[in-house]
Amino acid sequence: MSHPALRGDHHVHSTFSDDAVSTLEENVAAAAAAGLDTVRLVDHVRQSTTWVPEYLAAVRRLDVPDGLTVLTGVEAKILDASGALDIPSLPAGIDRILIADHQFPGADGPLGPTAVRERIASGWAPADVLDQFVDAVIATMRRHPGNQLAHCFSILPKIGLAEGELGAERLDAWARAAAETDTVVEVNEKWVCPGAEALTALERAGARIVASTDSHAAGDVGRYSRIVPLLEGPEGR
Repeated sequence: MSHPALRGDHHVHSTFSDDAVSTLEENVAAAAAAGLDTVRLVDHVRQSTTWVPEYLAAVRRLDVPDGLTVLTGVEAKILDASGALDIPSLPAGIDRILIADHQFPGADGPLGPTAVRERIASGWAPADVLDQFVDAVIATMRRHPGNQLAHCFSILPKIGLAEGELGAERLDAWARAAAETDTVVEVNEKWVCPGAEALTALERAGARIVASTDSHAAGDVGRYSRIVPLLEGPEGR
């Protein structure tokens, strides 16, 4: 694995997330054992979340091995088409917000995949769905610059659409917005997205790409296989 992004893991969950099983300490030890040079410790938040100061204090207490850089983050879903995030007020010390498409950003709030599928079946044109989604992601990047896109486009298969349907014009607008807003885009091992066309658009726009496992257990930290061909390509990116 020669792509430099694969030397880091920029999306690793701990027991501060209710769906993860490993501690911060276990994740840091796993990152070091995997030979990574960077790990971003990330946990899920909502507007009602109150534990972020406790999380930051726990990160500060970590015994970090030499040669490993530990970064912090919180993951929050896009709420609506305006680019609002489901996130509390954050204290100083969070390096980046991970902007996540856990649900579809509707005009008046998040929509679950089933609701979107039903609306498509009732006549909502897929092109209009994709326009609204990409516009919402761009709006979020502009409202919250300097952060990170988590598993971007992972919602599309859930609503019956495919990343390949986005097309060059939408991908170019999305990639340019990422570059202009200093938004880091992760290539996610768990969801295998964004895909090759999106990565090409990001590279053309000059946006920064990182790798992530979206690990919820320490044994997965830094363990890449599915995204290696995406990042390295037939001749290496």
